[in-house]
Amino acid sequence: MVITWNAPAALGLGLFSAAPAYRWAYVRQRFEAFLENLELTADQKKDGETKHTGVVAALNRTYWSHSDGTWNRLLIGSWGKLTRVRPPRDVDLLFILPLDVYHQFNQRAGNKQSQLLQHVAAALRSTYPQTTIRGDGQVVVVRFNTYCIEVAPAFHATCGGFLICDTNYGGRWKHVDPEGEIVALVAADQQFNGNVSKLTRILKQWQRHCDVPIKSFHIEALVKEVLPTKTYGGNAEFWFHWLVRDAFAHMIGRANGGFRMPGCAPEWITLGDAWLSKAQTAYERALEACAYEYYNHDILAGYEWQKIFGTMIPLTA
Repeated sequence: MVITWNAPAALGLGLFSAAPAYRWAYVRQRFEAFLENLELTADQKKDGETKHTGVVAALNRTYWSHSDGTWNRLLIGSWGKLTRVRPPRDVDLLFILPLDVYHQFNQRAGNKQSQLLQHVAAALRSTYPQTTIRGDGQVVVVRFNTYCIEVAPAFHATCGGFLICDTNYGGRWKHVDPEGEIVALVAADQQFNGNVSKLTRILKQWQRHCDVPIKSFHIEALVKEVLPTKTYGGNAEFWFHWLVRDAFAHMIGRANGGFRMPGCAPEWITLGDAWLSKAQTAYERALEACAYEYYNHDILAGYEWQKIFGTMIPLTA
């Protein structure tokens, strides 16, 4: 059942007959608990570390003649930016290959990027013969029971950043700058009290719970856009009901827009609108939840928030 916010009707029921002396009594506790629920457990963090360092060690044995589990890798995505949510889905990383491997494959005919992915996949199969390993577009996916490790073979680019494989449309080398992305996120978090990461994690839970076809880094970009437009963009969790509401409103207004990625060859990313109807629904529910929060109707607010985020957000604060 979807409750449609109707102020006169609500007043007639006596739910909103008079504002309490202290309003929004449950917002801070609810969102603090929500963010805590999204944190990976110690065991989940350890498992992810064990899985991805094992993969890196296997690749170092093949390409660099040693078995270190951290050298020549750069954690990217949610593990590099610390925007992971529970339960974890995957670990994304770049594995930096020697430059002579680039020259070796770049002189080949055909889809040289696909050939490189297959070469990296074969190197990993020698260590993990019972594990499903395949090349997929830009990465090699190593599918363990608890995690997928997604490895993007990479080379240092002369202008900064890295060249990675893109096997689509016959193959090409794609420039990326994940370190620049991390720097931009850290700077935005410093400006807004860590709220870029916090709100990104919250909206990733919406993405998961409501099966929303939007990429996580799109969510992050939109959060970085909306916070500077609000005087309370850097405020604590007491304001997060409004920030969530405002983030959905901003997303709706950005349908079919786009943004540029950091780097010396900044790529234009199109947002599309496949997610638009779900963002509109989430916004309407957030409006109702905010109204209930104003009047301290704890369970009614929690009921609306759980339609957006599931049981990771508490029904009662």
